[in-house]
Amino acid sequence: MVRPRRDDRWHAVVTDANLRNAILATDLAWRVRDNASQIEMLLVPSSTFTMGCSPSIQSSCDNDELPVHQVTLTNAFYLGRFEVTQAQWTATMGSNPSFFQGPSYRGAPNRPVEQVSWTMAQEFVSVTGLRLPTEAEWECACRAGTTTAFHSGPGFPSGTDDNALAANIAWYWTGNCGGGAQCQSHVVGGKAANALGLYDMSGNVWEWVSDWYALTYYASSPAVNPTGPVVGTQRVMRGGSWNFFTNNVRSSNRHAVAPAAASYDFGFRIARTP
Repeated sequence: MVRPRRDDRWHAVVTDANLRNAILATDLAWRVRDNASQIEMLLVPSSTFTMGCSPSIQSSCDNDELPVHQVTLTNAFYLGRFEVTQAQWTATMGSNPSFFQGPSYRGAPNRPVEQVSWTMAQEFVSVTGLRLPTEAEWECACRAGTTTAFHSGPGFPSGTDDNALAANIAWYWTGNCGGGAQCQSHVVGGKAANALGLYDMSGNVWEWVSDWYALTYYASSPAVNPTGPVVGTQRVMRGGSWNFFTNNVRSSNRHAVAPAAASYDFGFRIARTP
């Protein structure tokens, strides 16, 4: 069960006119909260967007980000405003797998849960009745109308290709995560949100999506509502992390990992169909 959250100030968060109109056209609540998990989710309207390679000034694209192609998502969906936190995971699953937990790590309950494999994330969605986003849904939500390497932020409402500005929206290695032994996950929502109001889409922890991974998938990917290859040996992760470089927090960057693998920078974000 998900209940709408009244928020008459959503227009102060979603300032882009095109996004506002798309949200209004759905006749759905902009913000909802899942009763069981207490996860807050924001509406991502249906749209057609350009998916794939967005190089930055300092970073080129990887081969698996090509070819650039148009994708249409015909259905609006809800996506977690934040990465799933340790507190939310523990309340649902009864234990906490995270490395950065306990009193030694400030704000640990509100840091993203990590050391979560794709398989473990499936256990969470089975209990909650929620789901992981598809890779296309994730990229559409991350971009929020931008076509640049990095989504919008303070001073760059249309996004940016400048690696130096990525620190405004993401925690990543050598950029601002603390450096050396101090580099670690951070409390969610500590950086600027994108144009839809979603936080940490870039950096903090890698986020599992539902798709199988294939290096050349984009060459044959359906133009409408793609859901990834039918089979595979690895699953897709998106967004980069505190443990990776600025290249990996680009909106189009992809990461392939075995579904049973877990690490202290592997987390996820939840989605829901209205």
